[in-house]
This record gives sequence, C-alpha cells and structure tokens, in this order.
Amino acid sequence: MDFKEFLGTGKEQLRAAGIDATDAEHLMAYALGISRMDLHNPVIVDDRLANFGDLTILEETFWKLLDARAAHQPLQYLTGVSYFRYLEIQVGPGVLVPRPESELLVQAVLDHLENATETVSVVDLGSGSGALALAISTENEKTRVIAVEKDPAAIEWLKKNVARINEQVRIVESDVVDALEGVKCDVVIANPPYVPDSQVLPRDVAEHEPAVALFGGPTGLDIPGRFIDTATRLLKPGGFFAIEHTEDQGDAIAALLAKNFLNIITHRDLTARPRYTTAIRGKE
Repeated sequence: MDFKEFLGTGKEQLRAAGIDATDAEHLMAYALGISRMDLHNPVIVDDRLANFGDLTILEETFWKLLDARAAHQPLQYLTGVSYFRYLEIQVGPGVLVPRPESELLVQAVLDHLENATETVSVVDLGSGSGALALAISTENEKTRVIAVEKDPAAIEWLKKNVARINEQVRIVESDVVDALEGVKCDVVIANPPYVPDSQVLPRDVAEHEPAVALFGGPTGLDIPGRFIDTATRLLKPGGFFAIEHTEDQGDAIAALLAKNFLNIITHRDLTARPRYTTAIRGKE
C-alpha cells in the first residue's frame, strides 16, 4: 500500500462530498492510533504500519470512516473526541459537539474570576457534554462547579467526561426551569438551545446532532429566556452571568436581561460576530 496515495484517495472522496479534505487526515490518524501531527512524521507512520499487522484491516476501517464522514456524520462522533480548550471531551450521538465559540464564553468567566481569593460557586445550565463546566473547573481551582442537564442521552456523555476529567464537578439531572431550588451561586454560564426553529443548518448538524440541544423556539429565544429566568433566580446580587446566542440575538438577549441585570455587555467572537453576552445580577 502506498500510504500517501491511499490517504490522497480518501481526501478526494471527502472533497467530492463537499467536506474538508483534512478530515481524512484526522480519520487516518484515528485509525492508526496516532495524532494528526504524527501523521506527518514518516518514522512514526512506518512504525505504526509495521506493527499494524494485516493492512487490509486498516484499509477497511479507514474506508468505513470515510463513508460515514462523506454521509455527513460529524467528525467528532467518528473519532469520539472533541478538543475544547485544554481538554479532550468525549462525544457521540446524543450530545452536542462543543464549538470554538463556547471557548470564549468560558474565557469570559475565567477572566471575571481571575482575582478570586475564596471558593466560587458556578452553575453550568444545560451542560451537555460538560465541556464548559469541566473547562472552568480545571482552569480555576477556586471554583466549585455544578453541571445541570436534563436529556438522558447527553447525561451519559456528561457522566463519562466528569468521571474521566474531574469528579469534583457535581451533576444535577434536572430541567433548567426546576433546577437547584433554594440554591444561590456566584456565577452562571449557559449555552442554551438558541437556533430559531425555521433555520436551516448544515447537514452534519441537522441530521446527526440532537435537536433538543439546538432549537430554541420560533425566534430561538424561548429557551434562552427560560435560562435567563433561572440565572436570575440562582445568582446572588453581584453574581456574574454569561450566555451564548446567535449573532442576531444580542439586542433581544439584552432586553431580557435588562430588568434584573446590570453591566450588560455583548461580546464578539473571533470573526467579529456578536455571539455572547455577560451581565451582573442586580439587587433583588
């Protein structure tokens, strides 16, 4: 087998399906059990090929992965891993793949907590895979994080990631509306389902990722509104809130926050789109 030719054929298959050809490198690296960076090291690749035994097994594995990716199954579902900040988050069918935009949401919380000298209570509403909760908990040792999630499929992935990365994160299986009655906290972070019901999404997302984690109602604001209500209830006066949204929802989110929050700021992502908002809980 000519390895480069073999990999090149895989890239062509993905290009023909309208998918980034570099995904073939990720899939080949996964099939070989090495990193994508190692895939460009001939010594490492030759060693792996030599130790693989029957190369027909590798070929069959690679082609199955390519066929699945060409059918628009998410790359992260096929490899089982999504890279989020400094973490490897396990993902698969039933849970939303963490997005780069959400890394900025986490950074906003970490920046707010940079000078914290005492333990800080953080609640992650609609935690999904646990990416946000685990990133905060592992990057700031002063935090005590609660991850709230209601969907059974997502909870399975959340439990796997918490068990593997930081067992100190507490999981609460509950709808956001009813979660943590009587509890008060210092920070709430939320990446709610905010996509308008009528919005057309890429095939990878629309056909494979869970609709319950994506769609927020006719305008996309129904469920974010519920998350804001819960954040209002949970946060102590002066508490910090960070919520993700679409680039068109900043003004509407600010309006929902205006009654109970101060210092409402809409922030832009790395492509200069307004994608998340932070605010401070006012006095009750």
